[in-house]
Amino acid sequence: MPNKRALFVRAVRYSIPVLLGYLAIGVAFGLLLADADYPWQLSLVMSVVMYAGAGQYIAVGLFAAGAGLMEAALVQFVVNARHMAYGLTMLKRFNMTGALKYYLIFALTDETFALLSSLPAGPQSARDARSGQEHGQAETLEERAWFMFYVSLLDHGYWTAGSVIGAAAGSLIPFNMDGIGFALTALFIVLLIEQIYRIKKPLVFVVSAFIAVIAATVFPSRLSLLMGMVISLVVVQFIQNMKGVIYGKDSEFSG
Repeated sequence: MPNKRALFVRAVRYSIPVLLGYLAIGVAFGLLLADADYPWQLSLVMSVVMYAGAGQYIAVGLFAAGAGLMEAALVQFVVNARHMAYGLTMLKRFNMTGALKYYLIFALTDETFALLSSLPAGPQSARDARSGQEHGQAETLEERAWFMFYVSLLDHGYWTAGSVIGAAAGSLIPFNMDGIGFALTALFIVLLIEQIYRIKKPLVFVVSAFIAVIAATVFPSRLSLLMGMVISLVVVQFIQNMKGVIYGKDSEFSG
């Protein structure tokens, strides 16, 4: 049996960057919701059930504009379509987590994906786990599953706590809301820089950023995010497939 307490403590330490970011942008979301004259309880319900940072920010604007159900659903689909790519990337890891995979799929936000995708590959099957233990690697499939679950659950808790604090504070104290919507973008930038330092493959990010700028210029705003992601995935995958021919085995794309 895995030592769940030790895994939880390890998950807390590993998720501290998201804790700092989610409390800040969660508070910002709560303040925006309160500024739109919605009750603080709505921030709790949205954060627990919906749990989509950018989607929740956009939902406040949709509520205020009186958007219809179909319009709101279409906007949310386009904004959150990137999660399909996240899910495909994490498919092998989540398939080995048993019943925990259903929550892991639900809780896969941008920031949680950044943390979980940065983990070492770990055992991908029971055979891999046995082989790892034979070579002195203690982690099992169950330990990896619970660690990912705790990271996801903690991130969810951070976001919910921040949004409720912000909404409650906004209901009681008047705030100047100028520029507060930039909090989410700021967190993405911080996580991007951290990923570059951790993964040490800057060319992947440079290529993706270049394509994102082009997509934002060429495509309508409602499609630019989705098209930028799709094109980036295709281009990066093409470079990875060609690395043996163009870059050689030791390319920064390798691994």
